[in-house]
Amino acid sequence: MSTLIVIPARYKSSRYPGKPLATLTGASGKTMTLIERSWRAAMAVRGVDAVTVATDDERIAAAARAFGADVTMTAESCANGTERCVDALRVRGGAHDVVVNLQGDAPLTPPWFVEALIAAMAEGGTAVATPVLRFDTQGYTNFVEDRRVGRVGGTTAVFGADMSALYFSKEVIPYLPIPPAPGAPVPVFHHVGLYAYTPDALHAYAAAKPGPLETLEGLEQLRFLENGIPIRCVEVEGRGRVFWELNNPEDIPRIETALKAEGLD
Repeated sequence: MSTLIVIPARYKSSRYPGKPLATLTGASGKTMTLIERSWRAAMAVRGVDAVTVATDDERIAAAARAFGADVTMTAESCANGTERCVDALRVRGGAHDVVVNLQGDAPLTPPWFVEALIAAMAEGGTAVATPVLRFDTQGYTNFVEDRRVGRVGGTTAVFGADMSALYFSKEVIPYLPIPPAPGAPVPVFHHVGLYAYTPDALHAYAAAKPGPLETLEGLEQLRFLENGIPIRCVEVEGRGRVFWELNNPEDIPRIETALKAEGLD
């Protein structure tokens, strides 16, 4: 099974312009850009045929080429990472069985998250797969605090007994009437912004228009659900690793703390 990892990266983020070129300091004191750290995370995944940074910005492209990444120049009109994956596939050509979208703001993505998605796709019968990670008490508390002060942090997911996604939201769902006790299992799942698609699913996505839920939530994956394309949720384990995406400038200290705690350069 031929697998391509695409790392979508854009400069004109409404919440954090220039985010891919933001710098993060690791355990040894070495500083790297966000896009380089995300590329290194992708390069650590086993069983992948190619990794490319997909962007429409020459500043990001130049930075990526400087640290040795393959770059695919995509259209400025791409509205989100999934659309950029579609365009990267068009530009590159080739016959890939699976395209993985490892977003350029997720440098803490462990390789086994991606490998779990690839394994799920290899089983057949799945058009789109995405990981979900059960919150621990601290992660849940961080998420709730972000929403309390008006920051948009991560995304939560709810799914059925067959692991098919029911909904994704930037709010905390499901609602918990009582906060979880320290150390108790938390019945809320963090949606990891990582996807694996078949090329057919990507083409169907490109042909569909954004619906009201995608527009309201600002979550690209809802276009699949709104158009009847199921998403398989794959539960993954953190194995002691902290996972957090860089959504806002306030996330930089969190991620740098995690890099240092895990001894990552």
